[in-house]
Amino acid sequence: MTDGVPSRQDAIHLVREDRVRTRELLDRLSPDAFVQSGLGGGTWSPKDLVGHLETWEQFALEAIEAIGRGEPAPITGQSLDTDELNRREVERKAGRSASEVSTSAMETHDRLLAALAALADASWTAPEGEDTDRTVGDRLGSILGGSRGFFRHDPDHWDDLAAFADGPAPG
Repeated sequence: MTDGVPSRQDAIHLVREDRVRTRELLDRLSPDAFVQSGLGGGTWSPKDLVGHLETWEQFALEAIEAIGRGEPAPITGQSLDTDELNRREVERKAGRSASEVSTSAMETHDRLLAALAALADASWTAPEGEDTDRTVGDRLGSILGGSRGFFRHDPDHWDDLAAFADGPAPG
């Protein structure tokens, strides 16, 4: 197993608890602020961020399904760089209402936690496929990872989200 990849149970805990913190920050926002651009000084709104987090959880779910079929995770064949992929996904979801984005993201998160829980520990530490030294846990951890490590995507956005929540109300 790759250094730093947590156990399956630890990964589930990280994903679950990090999202609790993200939800706490989002809950500080008014409905108007949730759809206001300017998060992190950029063009995203908190709604866009929620859709972004969901996108990467969807990629992880697709990877779990593909690996279960003995196929490579679809995200591994992606030719776009991460910034361009993120931009396209945010743009694709832009027309959805705040309620639709929130509900869909919550459902995807619940499906991800269930899928991670359904994986056997032996599968977690098994090679992802014949042509790789990466384990299933390693692949999923990198899809859901961030600067704080495997399965730690949400924390990469907390500082910007907290600053946005503490900033002036949208005008």
